[in-house]
Amino acid sequence: MIKHRGFPGRLPGTDYQFTVRRPNPKGVTAITRRERFNDRRPADRRADAGFMQALWDYFGDEPFERGNLDAGRLSWLFGREVIPAEDPFDPASYDAMLVIDVNAVRVSFPDVMDGDWA
Repeated sequence: MIKHRGFPGRLPGTDYQFTVRRPNPKGVTAITRRERFNDRRPADRRADAGFMQALWDYFGDEPFERGNLDAGRLSWLFGREVIPAEDPFDPASYDAMLVIDVNAVRVSFPDVMDGDWA
């Protein structure tokens, strides 16, 4: 499992986790698409935006390996702002390649890219 050095471990001032410290000994947690309903708590929305900002700052529009990124946090963005970068895609692999869908981020998190539209 690749560790993304310098990637924030959590949303500052909260317990919203962005990375995992070590591989899960019981097996890799699969990434699944989670629905974001309009009645989600503001703190959850901030965690999504903070994680998306961290992904954009760290990877930009380049494909990246899942590595030590938290599956739960990725699942809130998966299938919308973060999509598979390979076919076939293994959602239960630390080596899975992902990429940010820039157009989806512009719609869902317009402040993340700070007007730096590639």
